[in-house]
Amino acid sequence: MSDMTATATLDTSGKCCPMPMVETNKAIKGLALGDVLEIIATDVGTRKDIPSWCERTGQTLLSMTEKDGVINYHVRKDR
Repeated sequence: MSDMTATATLDTSGKCCPMPMVETNKAIKGLALGDVLEIIATDVGTRKDIPSWCERTGQTLLSMTEKDGVINYHVRKDR
């Protein structure tokens, strides 16, 4: 499996802070070590929140892309 192949996808489109982070935290807990969570968000606050959450919790932010107001993240569960 490639590092960028998502094991699970979480769509938080249309949700505002703090819900994208609450749902991300819950989703990552349900994954096994090494699994990749794809997060889809429209809340611009996630641009700061997701990277800082990864740093705090020991997860790895593999990618962050944005197109037409939709932000996609790939986060690998490392802890």
